[in-house]
Amino acid sequence: MKSIRSVYRIGHGPSSSHTVGPFRAALEFGRRHPDADGFRVTLFGSLAATGEGHGTGKSIRSGLPGAEIVFRRDVPETELPHPNTLLFEALKGGSVIAANRVFSIGGGSVRFEGEEDDEDREVYPQKSFNDFLTVCRTQNISLNDLMDHCEGPGLRDYLREIWGAMQAAVQRGLQAEGTLPGGLNLARKAKILFETRCYNESADVTMNRVIAAYAYAVSEENADEGLVVTAPTCGSCGVLPAVMYYMQHDRGFPEKEILDALAVGALVGNVIRTNASISGAECGCQAEIGSACSMTAAALASLYGLNNEQIEYAAEIAMEHNLGLTCDPVGGLVQIPCIERNAVAAMRAISSVNLSRFLYSTRKISLDDVIETMYRTGKDMSEKYRETSHGGLARIYHANSCPQTL
Repeated sequence: MKSIRSVYRIGHGPSSSHTVGPFRAALEFGRRHPDADGFRVTLFGSLAATGEGHGTGKSIRSGLPGAEIVFRRDVPETELPHPNTLLFEALKGGSVIAANRVFSIGGGSVRFEGEEDDEDREVYPQKSFNDFLTVCRTQNISLNDLMDHCEGPGLRDYLREIWGAMQAAVQRGLQAEGTLPGGLNLARKAKILFETRCYNESADVTMNRVIAAYAYAVSEENADEGLVVTAPTCGSCGVLPAVMYYMQHDRGFPEKEILDALAVGALVGNVIRTNASISGAECGCQAEIGSACSMTAAALASLYGLNNEQIEYAAEIAMEHNLGLTCDPVGGLVQIPCIERNAVAAMRAISSVNLSRFLYSTRKISLDDVIETMYRTGKDMSEKYRETSHGGLARIYHANSCPQTL
Protein backbone atom coordinates (compact mmCIF):
# COMPACT_ATOMS: atom_id res chain seq x y z
CA MET A 1 0.00 0.00 0.00
CA LYS A 2 1.15 3.53 -0.74
CA SER A 3 1.97 6.33 1.68
CA ILE A 4 -0.77 7.99 3.72
CA ARG A 5 0.71 11.32 2.59
CA SER A 6 -1.36 11.13 -0.57
CA VAL A 7 -4.63 11.14 1.43
CA TYR A 8 -4.33 14.72 2.72
CA ARG A 9 -3.53 17.33 0.05
CA ILE A 10 -3.70 21.09 0.38
CA GLY A 11 -5.44 22.71 -2.59
CA HIS A 12 -8.25 24.95 -3.76
CA GLY A 13 -11.85 23.73 -3.84
CA PRO A 14 -14.46 22.92 -4.73
CA SER A 15 -13.59 19.37 -5.86
CA SER A 16 -10.43 17.33 -5.49
CA SER A 17 -11.20 15.25 -8.58
CA HIS A 18 -12.41 18.22 -10.59
CA THR A 19 -10.04 21.01 -9.52
CA VAL A 20 -7.03 19.80 -7.50
CA GLY A 21 -6.32 16.80 -9.75
CA PRO A 22 -6.78 18.59 -13.11
CA PHE A 23 -4.67 21.52 -11.85
CA ARG A 24 -1.82 19.18 -10.92
CA ALA A 25 -2.13 17.40 -14.27
CA ALA A 26 -2.10 20.73 -16.13
CA LEU A 27 1.06 21.87 -14.37
CA GLU A 28 2.80 18.60 -15.16
CA PHE A 29 1.72 18.55 -18.82
CA GLY A 30 2.88 22.13 -19.27
CA ARG A 31 6.23 21.30 -17.66
CA ARG A 32 6.71 18.47 -20.13
CA HIS A 33 6.03 20.63 -23.18
CA PRO A 34 7.67 24.04 -22.75
CA ASP A 35 7.92 24.57 -26.52
CA ALA A 36 4.16 24.46 -27.09
CA ASP A 37 2.45 27.72 -28.00
CA GLY A 38 -1.01 26.53 -27.01
CA PHE A 39 -2.91 23.78 -25.24
CA ARG A 40 -6.26 22.06 -25.64
CA VAL A 41 -7.83 20.02 -22.86
CA THR A 42 -10.88 17.85 -23.49
CA LEU A 43 -13.02 16.75 -20.56
CA PHE A 44 -14.99 13.51 -20.55
CA GLY A 45 -17.41 11.73 -18.22
CA SER A 46 -18.13 13.35 -14.87
CA LEU A 47 -15.65 16.13 -15.62
CA ALA A 48 -17.62 17.12 -18.71
CA ALA A 49 -20.98 16.79 -16.96
CA THR A 50 -20.16 18.99 -13.95
CA GLY A 51 -16.95 20.73 -14.99
CA GLU A 52 -18.42 24.19 -15.32
CA GLY A 53 -20.06 24.15 -11.89
CA HIS A 54 -17.05 22.48 -10.30
CA GLY A 55 -14.62 25.00 -11.80
CA THR A 56 -12.56 22.44 -13.71
CA GLY A 57 -11.81 24.75 -16.63
CA LYS A 58 -10.68 27.53 -14.31
CA SER A 59 -8.37 25.18 -12.41
CA ILE A 60 -6.82 23.86 -15.64
CA ARG A 61 -6.20 27.37 -16.94
CA SER A 62 -4.46 28.18 -13.63
CA GLY A 63 -1.90 25.53 -14.60
CA LEU A 64 -2.04 26.12 -18.38
CA PRO A 65 -2.91 29.78 -18.99
CA GLY A 66 -5.01 30.30 -22.09
CA ALA A 67 -5.77 26.61 -22.61
CA GLU A 68 -8.83 25.80 -24.73
CA ILE A 69 -11.31 23.69 -22.75
CA VAL A 70 -13.61 21.29 -24.61
CA PHE A 71 -16.54 19.52 -22.93
CA ARG A 72 -17.34 16.13 -24.52
CA ARG A 73 -20.68 15.05 -23.10
CA ASP A 74 -21.45 12.72 -26.00
CA VAL A 75 -19.07 9.91 -24.98
CA PRO A 76 -20.77 7.26 -22.79
CA GLU A 77 -19.04 6.53 -19.49
CA THR A 78 -18.85 2.87 -20.47
CA GLU A 79 -16.41 3.80 -23.22
CA LEU A 80 -14.04 5.56 -20.84
CA PRO A 81 -11.24 3.94 -18.81
CA HIS A 82 -12.21 6.16 -15.84
CA PRO A 83 -15.21 8.46 -15.17
CA ASN A 84 -12.81 11.40 -14.71
CA THR A 85 -10.87 11.36 -18.00
CA LEU A 86 -9.00 14.27 -19.60
CA LEU A 87 -7.17 14.50 -22.90
CA PHE A 88 -4.29 17.00 -22.86
CA GLU A 89 -2.93 18.20 -26.21
CA ALA A 90 0.10 20.44 -26.75
CA LEU A 91 -0.14 22.66 -29.83
CA LYS A 92 2.40 24.46 -31.97
CA GLY A 93 1.38 26.48 -34.98
CA GLY A 94 -2.10 24.99 -34.68
CA SER A 95 -0.87 21.39 -34.91
CA VAL A 96 -0.86 18.78 -32.15
CA ILE A 97 2.72 17.97 -31.15
CA ALA A 98 1.98 15.83 -28.09
CA ALA A 99 -1.00 14.31 -26.30
CA ASN A 100 -1.68 12.46 -23.05
CA ARG A 101 -4.79 10.95 -21.54
CA VAL A 102 -4.94 11.61 -17.81
CA PHE A 103 -7.26 10.19 -15.16
CA SER A 104 -8.24 12.15 -12.04
CA ILE A 105 -8.63 9.19 -9.71
CA GLY A 106 -9.85 10.92 -6.55
CA GLY A 107 -8.50 12.97 -3.67
CA GLY A 108 -6.44 15.15 -6.02
CA SER A 109 -4.40 12.23 -7.36
CA VAL A 110 -3.88 11.86 -11.10
CA ARG A 111 -2.51 9.14 -13.33
CA PHE A 112 -1.03 9.66 -16.78
CA GLU A 113 -2.09 6.77 -18.98
CA GLY A 114 0.56 4.06 -19.19
CA GLU A 115 2.82 5.71 -16.62
CA GLU A 116 3.79 5.27 -13.01
CA ASP A 117 4.76 8.09 -10.67
CA ASP A 118 6.07 8.62 -7.15
CA GLU A 119 2.64 7.84 -5.74
CA ASP A 120 3.02 4.29 -7.01
CA ARG A 121 5.86 3.62 -4.56
CA GLU A 122 4.75 0.97 -2.11
CA VAL A 123 5.30 1.92 1.53
CA TYR A 124 3.33 -0.77 3.32
CA PRO A 125 3.38 -4.52 2.62
CA GLN A 126 -0.08 -4.58 4.20
CA LYS A 127 -3.15 -3.97 2.03
CA SER A 128 -6.25 -4.56 4.16
CA PHE A 129 -7.09 -3.11 7.55
CA ASN A 130 -7.04 -6.61 8.96
CA ASP A 131 -3.44 -6.92 7.77
CA PHE A 132 -2.54 -3.89 9.88
CA LEU A 133 -4.39 -5.23 12.90
CA THR A 134 -2.59 -8.57 12.59
CA VAL A 135 0.85 -6.94 12.56
CA CYS A 136 0.00 -4.72 15.53
CA ARG A 137 -1.34 -7.70 17.47
CA THR A 138 1.64 -9.90 16.65
CA GLN A 139 4.27 -7.27 17.44
CA ASN A 140 2.32 -5.65 20.29
CA ILE A 141 2.57 -2.17 18.74
CA SER A 142 0.08 0.58 17.96
CA LEU A 143 -1.11 1.67 14.53
CA ASN A 144 0.93 4.86 14.94
CA ASP A 145 4.06 2.86 15.75
CA LEU A 146 3.60 0.83 12.57
CA MET A 147 3.03 3.91 10.44
CA ASP A 148 6.06 5.69 11.87
CA HIS A 149 8.21 2.68 11.03
CA CYS A 150 6.93 2.33 7.45
CA GLU A 151 6.61 6.01 6.54
CA GLY A 152 10.00 7.06 7.86
CA PRO A 153 11.08 10.52 9.04
CA GLY A 154 9.07 13.62 8.26
CA LEU A 155 5.61 12.17 8.83
CA ARG A 156 4.85 14.42 11.80
CA ASP A 157 6.07 17.51 9.92
CA TYR A 158 3.73 16.62 7.07
CA LEU A 159 0.80 16.09 9.45
CA ARG A 160 1.58 19.35 11.27
CA GLU A 161 1.41 21.26 7.98
CA ILE A 162 -1.87 19.54 7.11
CA TRP A 163 -3.35 20.31 10.51
CA GLY A 164 -2.34 23.95 10.21
CA ALA A 165 -4.16 24.24 6.88
CA MET A 166 -7.24 22.52 8.31
CA GLN A 167 -7.39 24.90 11.27
CA ALA A 168 -6.92 27.92 9.02
CA ALA A 169 -9.86 26.82 6.86
CA VAL A 170 -12.10 26.53 9.94
CA GLN A 171 -11.06 29.96 11.18
CA ARG A 172 -11.57 31.68 7.82
CA GLY A 173 -14.94 30.03 7.35
CA LEU A 174 -16.17 31.13 10.76
CA GLN A 175 -15.46 34.77 9.89
CA ALA A 176 -16.88 34.83 6.36
CA GLU A 177 -20.34 36.11 5.48
CA GLY A 178 -22.44 36.59 2.35
CA THR A 179 -23.48 34.15 -0.33
CA LEU A 180 -21.53 31.47 -2.15
CA PRO A 181 -20.73 31.83 -5.86
CA GLY A 182 -22.31 29.77 -8.62
CA GLY A 183 -25.87 31.05 -8.93
CA LEU A 184 -27.67 29.18 -6.14
CA ASN A 185 -27.34 32.25 -3.88
CA LEU A 186 -26.71 29.96 -0.93
CA ALA A 187 -26.03 31.95 2.23
CA ARG A 188 -23.00 31.11 4.34
CA LYS A 189 -24.19 29.70 7.67
CA ALA A 190 -21.06 28.80 9.66
CA LYS A 191 -20.76 32.14 11.43
CA ILE A 192 -24.46 32.17 12.30
CA LEU A 193 -24.29 28.63 13.69
CA PHE A 194 -21.22 29.41 15.74
CA GLU A 195 -22.42 32.70 17.20
CA THR A 196 -25.99 31.65 17.98
CA ARG A 197 -26.36 30.90 21.66
CA CYS A 198 -29.33 29.28 23.37
CA TYR A 199 -29.10 29.52 27.16
CA ASN A 200 -31.30 26.52 27.85
CA GLU A 201 -29.61 24.11 25.43
CA SER A 202 -27.82 21.05 26.78
CA ALA A 203 -24.08 20.46 26.53
CA ASP A 204 -24.67 17.86 23.81
CA VAL A 205 -26.71 20.30 21.74
CA THR A 206 -23.99 22.93 22.10
CA MET A 207 -21.33 20.43 21.02
CA ASN A 208 -23.32 19.35 17.96
CA ARG A 209 -24.02 22.94 16.95
CA VAL A 210 -20.40 24.00 17.32
CA ILE A 211 -19.09 20.96 15.41
CA ALA A 212 -21.67 21.62 12.69
CA ALA A 213 -20.43 25.22 12.51
CA TYR A 214 -16.86 24.02 12.04
CA ALA A 215 -17.94 21.58 9.31
CA TYR A 216 -19.94 24.30 7.55
CA ALA A 217 -16.98 26.67 7.84
CA VAL A 218 -14.60 24.38 5.97
CA SER A 219 -17.18 23.20 3.43
CA GLU A 220 -18.19 26.77 2.65
CA GLU A 221 -14.55 27.70 2.15
CA ASN A 222 -14.31 24.78 -0.27
CA ALA A 223 -17.44 25.89 -2.14
CA ASP A 224 -15.91 29.37 -2.43
CA GLU A 225 -12.75 27.85 -4.00
CA GLY A 226 -10.77 28.53 -0.85
CA LEU A 227 -7.71 26.65 0.35
CA VAL A 228 -8.71 23.38 2.04
CA VAL A 229 -7.31 19.91 2.71
CA THR A 230 -8.65 16.82 0.97
CA ALA A 231 -9.90 14.53 3.73
CA PRO A 232 -10.06 12.44 1.66
CA THR A 233 -11.66 14.75 -0.96
CA CYS A 234 -12.59 18.41 -1.25
CA GLY A 235 -16.30 17.59 -1.25
CA SER A 236 -15.90 15.88 2.13
CA CYS A 237 -13.19 18.15 3.52
CA GLY A 238 -15.23 19.50 6.46
CA VAL A 239 -15.90 16.30 8.39
CA LEU A 240 -12.53 15.43 9.92
CA PRO A 241 -11.33 19.02 10.59
CA ALA A 242 -14.61 19.84 12.35
CA VAL A 243 -14.30 17.06 14.90
CA MET A 244 -10.55 17.42 15.42
CA TYR A 245 -10.82 21.23 15.75
CA TYR A 246 -13.47 20.78 18.42
CA MET A 247 -11.36 18.23 20.28
CA GLN A 248 -8.32 20.52 20.43
CA HIS A 249 -9.84 23.99 20.74
CA ASP A 250 -12.93 23.17 22.80
CA ARG A 251 -11.87 20.03 24.66
CA GLY A 252 -8.16 20.76 25.11
CA PHE A 253 -6.52 17.71 23.51
CA PRO A 254 -2.84 18.49 22.74
CA GLU A 255 -1.60 18.87 19.19
CA LYS A 256 0.61 15.78 19.37
CA GLU A 257 -2.41 13.58 20.04
CA ILE A 258 -4.37 15.31 17.27
CA LEU A 259 -1.55 14.53 14.82
CA ASP A 260 -1.52 10.87 15.87
CA ALA A 261 -5.28 10.76 15.34
CA LEU A 262 -4.97 12.34 11.90
CA ALA A 263 -2.48 9.60 10.98
CA VAL A 264 -4.94 6.86 11.97
CA GLY A 265 -7.69 8.59 10.00
CA ALA A 266 -5.42 8.77 6.98
CA LEU A 267 -4.62 5.07 7.30
CA VAL A 268 -8.32 4.21 7.05
CA GLY A 269 -8.68 6.55 4.05
CA ASN A 270 -5.68 4.90 2.44
CA VAL A 271 -7.14 1.43 2.88
CA ILE A 272 -10.36 2.65 1.26
CA ARG A 273 -8.42 4.20 -1.65
CA THR A 274 -6.43 1.03 -2.14
CA ASN A 275 -9.29 -1.45 -2.06
CA ALA A 276 -12.23 0.63 -3.29
CA SER A 277 -12.47 4.32 -4.24
CA ILE A 278 -12.78 7.80 -2.75
CA SER A 279 -14.15 9.26 -5.99
CA GLY A 280 -17.76 10.43 -6.15
CA ALA A 281 -17.67 10.00 -9.92
CA GLU A 282 -16.74 6.36 -9.49
CA CYS A 283 -18.78 5.26 -6.46
CA GLY A 284 -21.11 8.09 -5.43
CA CYS A 285 -21.01 10.19 -2.29
CA GLN A 286 -20.59 7.07 -0.13
CA ALA A 287 -17.00 7.09 -1.40
CA GLU A 288 -16.50 10.70 -0.29
CA ILE A 289 -18.68 11.46 2.73
CA GLY A 290 -18.75 7.79 3.73
CA SER A 291 -14.96 7.62 3.66
CA ALA A 292 -14.60 10.93 5.51
CA CYS A 293 -17.03 9.76 8.19
CA SER A 294 -15.13 6.48 8.55
CA MET A 295 -11.77 8.26 8.75
CA THR A 296 -13.11 10.67 11.36
CA ALA A 297 -14.56 7.89 13.49
CA ALA A 298 -11.23 6.06 13.45
CA ALA A 299 -9.31 9.25 14.27
CA LEU A 300 -11.61 10.12 17.17
CA ALA A 301 -11.53 6.58 18.57
CA SER A 302 -7.74 6.72 18.45
CA LEU A 303 -7.75 10.13 20.15
CA TYR A 304 -9.85 8.70 22.97
CA GLY A 305 -7.30 5.91 23.42
CA LEU A 306 -9.60 3.09 22.33
CA ASN A 307 -8.05 -0.20 21.27
CA ASN A 308 -7.50 -1.23 17.66
CA GLU A 309 -10.64 -3.36 17.51
CA GLN A 310 -12.72 -0.44 18.76
CA ILE A 311 -11.08 1.84 16.21
CA GLU A 312 -11.93 -0.59 13.44
CA TYR A 313 -15.52 -0.99 14.63
CA ALA A 314 -16.03 2.79 14.80
CA ALA A 315 -14.76 3.15 11.23
CA GLU A 316 -16.93 0.22 10.08
CA ILE A 317 -20.13 1.63 11.61
CA ALA A 318 -19.46 5.03 10.05
CA MET A 319 -18.98 3.59 6.57
CA GLU A 320 -21.76 1.01 6.79
CA HIS A 321 -24.42 3.61 7.44
CA ASN A 322 -23.38 5.71 4.47
CA LEU A 323 -23.68 2.82 2.00
CA GLY A 324 -25.62 3.76 -1.11
CA LEU A 325 -25.25 7.52 -0.59
CA THR A 326 -25.59 9.22 -3.97
CA CYS A 327 -23.61 12.12 -5.39
CA ASP A 328 -26.13 14.48 -7.02
CA PRO A 329 -24.80 18.04 -6.65
CA VAL A 330 -27.33 20.69 -7.62
CA GLY A 331 -26.06 22.75 -10.55
CA GLY A 332 -22.82 20.79 -10.53
CA LEU A 333 -21.80 22.87 -7.49
CA VAL A 334 -20.34 21.44 -4.29
CA GLN A 335 -23.00 23.13 -2.18
CA ILE A 336 -26.37 21.33 -2.09
CA PRO A 337 -26.44 18.76 -0.49
CA CYS A 338 -22.67 18.62 0.04
CA ILE A 339 -22.15 21.25 2.74
CA GLU A 340 -24.92 19.98 4.98
CA ARG A 341 -23.72 16.40 4.54
CA ASN A 342 -20.33 17.32 5.99
CA ALA A 343 -21.97 18.49 9.22
CA VAL A 344 -24.22 15.43 9.47
CA ALA A 345 -21.28 13.08 8.83
CA ALA A 346 -19.21 14.76 11.56
CA MET A 347 -21.91 14.05 14.13
CA ARG A 348 -22.45 10.53 12.77
CA ALA A 349 -18.74 9.82 13.29
CA ILE A 350 -19.06 10.74 16.96
CA SER A 351 -22.06 8.44 17.35
CA SER A 352 -20.12 5.63 15.69
CA VAL A 353 -17.31 5.98 18.24
CA ASN A 354 -19.77 5.97 21.14
CA LEU A 355 -21.27 2.70 19.89
CA SER A 356 -17.87 1.13 19.32
CA ARG A 357 -16.79 1.72 22.93
CA PHE A 358 -19.28 -0.79 24.30
CA LEU A 359 -20.27 -3.09 21.45
CA TYR A 360 -17.02 -3.91 19.64
CA SER A 361 -16.81 -7.40 21.10
CA THR A 362 -20.18 -8.29 19.52
CA ARG A 363 -19.42 -7.05 16.01
CA LYS A 364 -20.02 -9.33 13.03
CA ILE A 365 -18.84 -7.17 10.11
CA SER A 366 -15.25 -6.11 9.47
CA LEU A 367 -14.16 -2.77 8.08
CA ASP A 368 -12.66 -4.55 5.07
CA ASP A 369 -16.04 -6.19 4.32
CA VAL A 370 -17.83 -2.85 4.38
CA ILE A 371 -15.20 -1.23 2.16
CA GLU A 372 -15.65 -3.99 -0.42
CA THR A 373 -19.42 -3.60 -0.14
CA MET A 374 -19.14 0.13 -0.72
CA TYR A 375 -17.11 -0.43 -3.87
CA ARG A 376 -19.52 -3.00 -5.28
CA THR A 377 -22.46 -0.76 -4.43
CA GLY A 378 -20.81 2.14 -6.24
CA LYS A 379 -20.17 0.06 -9.33
CA ASP A 380 -23.84 -1.03 -9.35
CA MET A 381 -25.05 2.55 -8.92
CA SER A 382 -26.54 4.33 -11.93
CA GLU A 383 -24.23 6.94 -13.44
CA LYS A 384 -27.00 9.49 -12.76
CA TYR A 385 -26.09 9.30 -9.09
CA ARG A 386 -22.32 9.44 -9.45
CA GLU A 387 -21.40 13.14 -9.66
CA THR A 388 -22.98 13.84 -13.05
CA SER A 389 -25.86 16.04 -11.83
CA HIS A 390 -28.17 13.97 -14.05
CA GLY A 391 -30.35 12.59 -11.24
CA GLY A 392 -31.56 13.00 -7.67
CA LEU A 393 -31.62 16.47 -6.13
CA ALA A 394 -29.78 17.89 -9.11
CA ARG A 395 -32.78 17.06 -11.33
CA ILE A 396 -35.71 17.94 -9.08
CA TYR A 397 -34.34 21.04 -7.36
CA HIS A 398 -36.35 24.21 -7.95
CA ALA A 399 -34.82 27.47 -6.82
CA ASN A 400 -38.06 28.89 -5.40
CA SER A 401 -39.42 25.73 -3.76
CA CYS A 402 -38.09 26.66 -0.33
CA PRO A 403 -36.81 30.27 -0.16
CA GLN A 404 -34.12 31.09 2.39
CA THR A 405 -35.00 33.32 5.31
CA LEU A 406 -31.51 34.00 6.64
